[in-house]
Amino acid sequence: MKVGLILPLFSGDPAKVLAFARRAEDLGYDGVFAFDHFFPPGAAPDRPSLEAFSTLASVAAVTERIAIGTLVARASLRPAGLVAKLATSLDDLSGGRMILGLGTGDAMNRSEHDAFGVRFLDASERRPHLVETVRAVRALLGGEAWVGGSWVSPMHGPLLPGPPSPGPPVWVGGFADAVVRIAAAEADAWNGWGMSLPEFTRKTDLMRRSAAERSRTVEATWAGIVVVGRDDDEAEAMLEERRRRRVWGSNAWAGSVRSLTRWLEGLETAGASWAVLVPAGAPDRVEMIAEVLPRIRGRA
Repeated sequence: MKVGLILPLFSGDPAKVLAFARRAEDLGYDGVFAFDHFFPPGAAPDRPSLEAFSTLASVAAVTERIAIGTLVARASLRPAGLVAKLATSLDDLSGGRMILGLGTGDAMNRSEHDAFGVRFLDASERRPHLVETVRAVRALLGGEAWVGGSWVSPMHGPLLPGPPSPGPPVWVGGFADAVVRIAAAEADAWNGWGMSLPEFTRKTDLMRRSAAERSRTVEATWAGIVVVGRDDDEAEAMLEERRRRRVWGSNAWAGSVRSLTRWLEGLETAGASWAVLVPAGAPDRVEMIAEVLPRIRGRA
């Protein structure tokens, strides 16, 4: 199983983000990923956030090995053709390291759309729009035209220069069973955010059965906030501080470094090919988590 990190885009500090990416590569992580938000979820519009795709282009320029990706790009923020072009360019610039994660977003994201004048799709619209976006993007990435549908207009392309073969994998992120089935039918991988191990195991099984019905093989990936302490007491204190401050991300995993090893092993046993972590707390948590990587890889 590969282990990645979420870049600190909410810092609003480009130098910090690039230094974080270089440090992740030096410490042996497998990838760095960007949230796709104009400002932090649930926060006021005057809170900063760097844009996902342009930031990943800079990250590609200062790293050599690690994967770069969106987790996840909101399908309704950009036209599908633009998403395909951005993903292709990032794949070219990084030498084939791009991962394109796509998702619908949810009601919490409405304020971002309102602040920047982007139409917000309602719940009944978001999933069919996501399906057509994934299909259109994958067609263009494969060198084909998109014939058009109810949500995404026809596009002839081509994308030139095209991505390195085979092009960036497409992940679909989402919690609902319906989105898991969309990933099974349309994507290369599904991403489950912040799920408990039993819930992730159940949805991974659903995804695999749904993919098998279509004679497809689709990977399962996990992502979420991790509150890692030197021991369980420190982790609990950190978690309590997050609750007191009402920090975004109440479904964080919390525990010691030793517990994190067992947690990641459990995800791998459940079928996860990636675990993408948001390391909460002090900057040294990145180094602390990196201590786990050799043990996870030693299971292979």
